Amino acid sequence: MKSAADDAASRITVELIKGMLNATRREMEALITRTAMSPFIREKKDFFTAILNPAGELVVSTSLTLAGNLVDAILQQYPANTMLDGDLFWYNDPYATGGAVSHLPDMVFVMPVFAENRLVAFIECWGHLWDIGGTVPGSISPTASSVFQEGVMIPPVRVLHGGVRNEEVVRIFTRNSRFPDMLEGDLNSLMAACNLGCKRLEECAALHGADALKKAFEAIISQTETALQQQISAHIPEGSWAFRDRIDSDAVSDRGYFVDVVMRQKKGKLSLDFSATDRQADGPINFIMDQSVPKFMLGLYLTRDIQGVVMNAGFQRAIGEVITRPGTLLAPRSPAPLGLRSHTMFRVNSALFGSLAQATGGAATAASSVYVLYYLRGTRLGGGEELCIEGLSVGYGGRQFADGLDAVYYVAQENYPVEFAEMEFGLTIEKFGVHRDSGGAGRHRGGCGIIRDIRVLLEEMNLGIRIDNCRYPAFGVNGGLAGASGRVLINPDTPEQREIRPLSDGTRIKKGDLIRIITPGGGGWGSPLERSAQQVLDDVLDGYVSVASAKRDYGVILNADGDDIDTKATDELRRNMARPNAMFHRHVHYNANDDRHDDPET
Repeated sequence: MKSAADDAASRITVELIKGMLNATRREMEALITRTAMSPFIREKKDFFTAILNPAGELVVSTSLTLAGNLVDAILQQYPANTMLDGDLFWYNDPYATGGAVSHLPDMVFVMPVFAENRLVAFIECWGHLWDIGGTVPGSISPTASSVFQEGVMIPPVRVLHGGVRNEEVVRIFTRNSRFPDMLEGDLNSLMAACNLGCKRLEECAALHGADALKKAFEAIISQTETALQQQISAHIPEGSWAFRDRIDSDAVSDRGYFVDVVMRQKKGKLSLDFSATDRQADGPINFIMDQSVPKFMLGLYLTRDIQGVVMNAGFQRAIGEVITRPGTLLAPRSPAPLGLRSHTMFRVNSALFGSLAQATGGAATAASSVYVLYYLRGTRLGGGEELCIEGLSVGYGGRQFADGLDAVYYVAQENYPVEFAEMEFGLTIEKFGVHRDSGGAGRHRGGCGIIRDIRVLLEEMNLGIRIDNCRYPAFGVNGGLAGASGRVLINPDTPEQREIRPLSDGTRIKKGDLIRIITPGGGGWGSPLERSAQQVLDDVLDGYVSVASAKRDYGVILNADGDDIDTKATDELRRNMARPNAMFHRHVHYNANDDRHDDPET
């Protein structure tokens, strides 16, 4: 029988091992940052590291909700009893792995860890590679109509066998890239990170024992499971709530698409039904959604204030069934293209928060906009391929306790510094500022997007652009207003100004042209009339809100100089303004000459 002292010692051991696991993950990330060659990984931090138990369940990882069971597909080809110390497995095929990886540029590496002559863990990392073949440099095109246009697909293969590298498979793969040296540098970086993680886990097992490591894994997962179960029981009543959010288009056609979810809570168990989601798209917005993804999204949000909880398989255990229907956006059939799956992934998140808002009386975050990417392709001065792929910031949704985040690329990644973009690519950044009034008005304002002016310096280039939330901006919650949409202009404020489609590719750009990308904002939370006049003034002075919006949306009137509040006029105006009371606020932009009049509220 265990004594209280034994239990205390066991809990301490679990926390020590958890600390070692997180330290290992951070050290792997530091190695990748220092040694990777491509801008996407080195500068933008588009990579992921994790530690898994022998069953492939997530134990610790970065907080990025793009992970299914990363090991199952490997075990189908390479049973655990055939694995050796020093083996390393590699894949990027979304269809062959059931969505464990969601589009082709994300290369997954998984290494088994052995201690005391048995398999005790797996180390995993993946990174978004710069170019893996396909129709266009950079591999992802907003107008792709087949996954085979998006690059080389690698099914699960053993790239290291007992520590010996399979040079043939690496050589075949790099031959299909327009940037083979950069590609191989990134592969080496990711493989080295797996080796480092394996070494650190072996040290942990040597210090505490393989049995203690196994028990700690289960305890860490159980901590997360228990925390989420308690939050569901405490905050989500029994019932059923449905929500639908929409995607502007799939680029190939002008048709909008929707993600539909029904959230049900019964006897403390949550289930999520996405079966009514729209059919799979002709263009690359399809998303093979592993059942873990919406569970991680909800789990991270509901446990955000609980100290010590880490994202892992406990979220999967705490939430029940996730239903999708084959042939839809969330369960597409091959060879549907997948390159822009983030457009749909973000709608999964916003649909979940919409249903959560109904369940909790508005205690959920307003919708966030989808991050923006543009692609410039051409010829370098002196010859060779020039490729710029840059991610741009958007506004995130207002929260019931704070404003939305302004000008954020993606919560787990970073955008390029201006100096880096100008040094690396054939362009100059002439403006980088806040997209004023793009954050939805609310008691807690939605985050603002940005405006970026890019001057092209090379003779002629092709522009690809992926920007969403132009037709269906991010909705507001609990009386908050929707965010503003985005747009893309060529040579703005000149006689040559033209607006291009927000999801498009192959736009010809000549030397000296200016590209202005205006990104969308997040929805607001709560009635704008409940935001203090001083906060509105601060927003005006900081450039987030205009004087006109302060009056129109918040009922705050400023003096002639726009630097102080006319208190009497503000009080009178606010008394006479209608207070928004709808749970959700959305607005739709469309060309009056087209036939896309589908109802976003349906």
